[in-house]
Amino acid sequence: MILALPTRDGRIDDHFGHCDHYTLMTVDDSGTIVSSERMDSPEGCGCKSDIAPMLAGKGVKVMLAGNMGQGAVNVLTQSGIEVVRGCFGFVEEVAVKWLAGDLADNAETCDHHDCDSHGHEQMKPL
Repeated sequence: MILALPTRDGRIDDHFGHCDHYTLMTVDDSGTIVSSERMDSPEGCGCKSDIAPMLAGKGVKVMLAGNMGQGAVNVLTQSGIEVVRGCFGFVEEVAVKWLAGDLADNAETCDHHDCDSHGHEQMKPL
């Protein structure tokens, strides 16, 4: 399985559509991260770029993100990618928490294009 994490400075970017790059982590059948690679972000904002089919083409099954608009959630979901919103912190720590079952989607979407008030306290533990 491959996880995608919108990244800026080693941390989850608050808004996936404006991230510097994506960190793609490959997880083996035992739930161990076996590799990590960087994938540069395409031009354009999240759901308006070709990021969903690009990620799906690389085998991504889960997006661990800070926040995103409903359009982006829809595009990713239609491409077979599960979306978990409300994540924050260092990408490695977020991935480990999700793999341990300690993170769940907060079900909140950004309701305007330049959303800059993403509350980090909204990540829901299981």
